[in-house]
Amino acid sequence: MTVSSSATKIYVLDTNILLHEPLAFLSFQEHDVVVPMTVLEELDHIKDSKKDVARDARISIRAMENVLKDATPEQMTQGVSLEGVTGGEHGPRGRLSIYTDLVMAQELQVFTSNENDNRIINVALDMQQSHPNNEVILVTKDINMRLKAKGAGMGKVEDYRTDQLVDDIKYLSKGFMTFEGDFWEQVSNVESRQEGRDVIHRIPKSVLPDAYINEFIVDENGTFAGIVEGIDSDFIEILDLGVERLMSRQAWGIRPKNIGQAMALHTLLDPHIDLVVMTGPAGSGKTLLALAAALEMVVEKNMYDKIIVTRSTPEIAESIGFLPGTEEEKMAPWLSAITDSLEVLHKHDESTASSMSYIMEKANIQFKSVNFMRGRSIQNAIVILDESQNLTASQLKTIITRCGEGTKLICGGNLAQIDSNYLSAVTSGLTYLVEKFKNFEGSSTITLDGVVRSRLAEFAEQSL
Repeated sequence: MTVSSSATKIYVLDTNILLHEPLAFLSFQEHDVVVPMTVLEELDHIKDSKKDVARDARISIRAMENVLKDATPEQMTQGVSLEGVTGGEHGPRGRLSIYTDLVMAQELQVFTSNENDNRIINVALDMQQSHPNNEVILVTKDINMRLKAKGAGMGKVEDYRTDQLVDDIKYLSKGFMTFEGDFWEQVSNVESRQEGRDVIHRIPKSVLPDAYINEFIVDENGTFAGIVEGIDSDFIEILDLGVERLMSRQAWGIRPKNIGQAMALHTLLDPHIDLVVMTGPAGSGKTLLALAAALEMVVEKNMYDKIIVTRSTPEIAESIGFLPGTEEEKMAPWLSAITDSLEVLHKHDESTASSMSYIMEKANIQFKSVNFMRGRSIQNAIVILDESQNLTASQLKTIITRCGEGTKLICGGNLAQIDSNYLSAVTSGLTYLVEKFKNFEGSSTITLDGVVRSRLAEFAEQSL
């Protein structure tokens, strides 16, 4: 491989990087990217599988083929320029090359077993030895592989962090800010005005320098609750919600049990909010609140035509097409959280089963697989995306871009319960969504803290 200069870094990519972000090889600016032949073999195997990452494997293969289609075998080995592949001054300017480990001498291989991870590490080690003047970096999301590579003598091993907006989950935006003591004791300069039933306060931005649009403001004394409605260079406008009024809101017979649920219910019922993101532990009420608000807006207020419920499914569910029954019947095992919540909402009815059946037809509730959401254009509907912590940023983008005019998307997830092999709390698409959309006036984020399911669930969440 030919390298431009000693300042050029060489990044060796593992397969899971291209499954996490199919166009990741375009994200290294002026530096060079090496894709081992083993990675192409793994992508080829995955693209024809029924795994949820098969589509990402196909996208990555096609993108690399577009870059390398006119290259000779020698050019593919030496490196093909990525300049001009994507527009803009921030596009890649390095080279992409394919490295085959089949010609690597046996004495250069640290690992002699033929496992794919070992073959990829061997490539990185060989690049490190053959390019002593350049920094060679192995990029993988596999923690064990990072440890093996370091133990084998790899100088630098990294996770892929291009789409990671926070370094630690504790820095993730919560969607609300809690003032110590009384809010009004800390605000001396304020202009208030009445707009219909609403009161809007205009305060200096210096009081809340880090505030963002649709962020809730509450104080510890429980005397003030508001939401940021406007921000300019010097002032912030806050809509006074009133703690008692906020706590008294209800949807489909459900009232909030704490201030967090009250804030969530406010955004769920706000027709001006197109995207609501709810994070929090199991039992905090994410699914129940989302479904109650959806039923209220579809059945009672006729604001939307239908409710579409979807979620990411484990790999075992990717063969859902072979199961008998309708799509709704196939998806039922993975959407039981929704049916459980429906039971709770109608448990006091004379016949719970009849009520659930009637409401599912009345509200036009549809259960859909994430795989079948692609290519659709969803109009005037409420889309509830459950367990969204298991989706990557690109998968979430696919779903969000399906939402047409008049559609409200509700994303819920628990970042402590990630089942994907390729994601962590900081690289989850849900985390990316929270940070990327926090300054978008049509979105709102709420982190629910309290576990209200039961005292058993609360003790388990706090103690285990």
